[in-house]
Amino acid sequence: MKYLRSNWFISLVVLAIIVILISELALNHYRKKKNTKTVSIEKLLVPDIRTITDPAEKELISYGKDLIANTARYLGPGGSLASTTNGLNCQNCHLAAGAKLFGSNFLAVASTYPKFRERSGRIESIEFRVNECLERSLNGKAIDSTSKEMRAMVAYLKWLGKNVHKNDKISGVGATEIAFLDRPADTLKGKQVYLTMCVTCHGKNGEGVLSSDSLGYLYPPLWGSHSYAVSAGMYRLTKLSSFVRNNMPPGATYHEPQLRDEDAWDVAAYINSQPHPKKMFAYDWPVLSTKPVDYPFGPYTDAFNESQHKYGPFLPIKKAKERKPG
Repeated sequence: MKYLRSNWFISLVVLAIIVILISELALNHYRKKKNTKTVSIEKLLVPDIRTITDPAEKELISYGKDLIANTARYLGPGGSLASTTNGLNCQNCHLAAGAKLFGSNFLAVASTYPKFRERSGRIESIEFRVNECLERSLNGKAIDSTSKEMRAMVAYLKWLGKNVHKNDKISGVGATEIAFLDRPADTLKGKQVYLTMCVTCHGKNGEGVLSSDSLGYLYPPLWGSHSYAVSAGMYRLTKLSSFVRNNMPPGATYHEPQLRDEDAWDVAAYINSQPHPKKMFAYDWPVLSTKPVDYPFGPYTDAFNESQHKYGPFLPIKKAKERKPG
């Protein structure tokens, strides 16, 4: 009888401990949710390098900014450090060296990395992510993650996002995706938009315009060997169409776009229907079901083909994913 009472007492203690642990977890979850707030990116203060007082810090951060703004000068075909990229600058996609609101900015990088990303199936550091951009969007090679150049770029990214807190959910980071079309994006309509709105800067054949020193591009190529690879984010229509809608042609803004949503979808389809470097990564999307609706390369876990995954309509794919999670 004493043995039974002892076991009963131990079981009661274990149960109490479990209840306490569950309660603590729930409380922590509540605290985290309570401390998380949605912040409009337009209310964030983009820091000014001129306010940095430490000379060494200012030099490193300024160098990082220059590497992002003028990547080709250092790493392009005629680069002073190496010739490992295609001549594009990081800021061709991340406008104003990643500081432009709704222009694929970097303001939330420091607060969100390291983080797990489905594309690679791993926890990525900022250094890993920077090298991925160099390899994919600039069709180049990774640099030493311990080099001065990498340290400078990471320092700049961290400094740029210093006003963003860890638990803040930033509204408006990136380019803010636009509503899906109820039809496939139309490359023929997109070509007409391109010839009307884009050809002056980017050229009839998407070749872009070289800068005066020929080390980089004043207006970047949109297809061809000097453009982004098919594994880059811009090769996905949701990413490119939103970037175009919110930022192109020059002078357009998120609040005052110069293109209709459907024109942005169509011209993005036209641009991505043209030749791009065929660089792929074997480790991409290790879990097939996590591929985005607009990832244009199979295999898939749904019944939709590559053409629909590339050009849409995307809503049926999205609804099918929601019906079959995981």
